Amino acid sequence: MSNGKVKVVIAMLIFGTISIFVKNIDLATNQIAFYRGALGSLFLWGTLLVRKERIPMPLIKANAKFLLLSGFAVGMNWILLFEAYRYTTVSNATLSYYFQPIFMMLLAPIIFKESLTVKKLGYVLLAMLGMFLIIGVSQNNGTYNHPVGVGFGLAAALFYAIAIISNKKVTGLSGIQLTSLTLVIATVILIPYVALTSGFGLSRLGGTSILALLILGIIHTGVAYVLMFSGSQEIESQTFAVLSYIDPVTAIAVSSIFLQEDLSTLQVAGGMLILAAAFLNEYTGKREKAVSVGND
Repeated sequence: MSNGKVKVVIAMLIFGTISIFVKNIDLATNQIAFYRGALGSLFLWGTLLVRKERIPMPLIKANAKFLLLSGFAVGMNWILLFEAYRYTTVSNATLSYYFQPIFMMLLAPIIFKESLTVKKLGYVLLAMLGMFLIIGVSQNNGTYNHPVGVGFGLAAALFYAIAIISNKKVTGLSGIQLTSLTLVIATVILIPYVALTSGFGLSRLGGTSILALLILGIIHTGVAYVLMFSGSQEIESQTFAVLSYIDPVTAIAVSSIFLQEDLSTLQVAGGMLILAAAFLNEYTGKREKAVSVGND
């Protein structure tokens, strides 16, 4: 396995275990999102300093509009995903969150003027069927409110898609530079929101919460993003797309093994339909581009 593939695999395995640490932090979701961004920002900016890599101010000004939108979307994405973990199982939250490629597909005709083919509409319907299977068999109990949790997961996926679209509009910045700026903006945007709603909750932090928060901010944000971006630059996009499915598979395995969450046969089937729809959309999209280039 190449060095690039190893980096991406490790990053996806790290992302897949995020729920364990979020569940062990005794803070509100907006507070967790803020500290994750702050710690991740410090790590990434420290990485830039070690590498003696500067971000030219003209590039920041030229991309300011999309950087701000991306930062806002990332902050909202974190809050909504962590909220999903509180209302439903990690498995349901992860599978609903993996609707992000479907949202990308639906937004592409509006943002990038790309055509929405019958085949792609079929993938959307396939993913929707999978979501109905998951929600339909998830019964509410004293601990969970699954429809609400899945709703938060879908909203998180939408904001993730907005962040990706915004990043595609940014030019001239490397992956680490873009991520560093995005995390700083997300953190700054979250400061007034956290201050006016829940406060920063430092007095509530015990030893377990502090350790989990440090791991979340440094490992699951700083290290994982560095590995993901550097690895993605060393391998083909299609290979990266395939390896990215290690994330949801790991998250579901973690929820079953470590968090003792049950997943019914119908929910497994629904999850497979969502992942299949997302994978087929990416795979066929890459093939269509390859054929188009070959015919030019």
